[in-house]
Amino acid sequence: MKRIISSCVLALVFLGATLLYAQKNASIEKSVTDLEQQWLKSQQANNVDLLEPLLADGFISTSSEGKVSNRTQTIAEAKATKYTSADYIDVKVMVFGDTAIAIGTFRSKGTDASGKPLDANERFTDTWVKMPNGKWQCVASHESPVKM
Repeated sequence: MKRIISSCVLALVFLGATLLYAQKNASIEKSVTDLEQQWLKSQQANNVDLLEPLLADGFISTSSEGKVSNRTQTIAEAKATKYTSADYIDVKVMVFGDTAIAIGTFRSKGTDASGKPLDANERFTDTWVKMPNGKWQCVASHESPVKM
């Protein structure tokens, strides 16, 4: 009888811990999804001020052309790029402790930083980390072209 009671208590503790973990992950997924939406809004509004707080000091970006940029270069390029349209499709966030990976498709039109017409259809992977101050910031971003 003691074994049955012990097993039931253990099962309830495990179930409770699993539910708390799932709720925490769902909350983090929503937070990171909201940050991705802020990034998109910065592109839609051509407002780099919305982007700057999202990028960690050591941020690295790899563009769909293979160009690697640091935080300062990424912000400068964002200032020079002018979007006439920008949208995300099928964004998903997966949580791994204090790291979250966001993937999705980015479609945009406008003018790139060099003044050339821009018509992008890309898959992206953004890596977000919970910083010591408790805020989530993107530490790396990678884009790959998607043929239409």
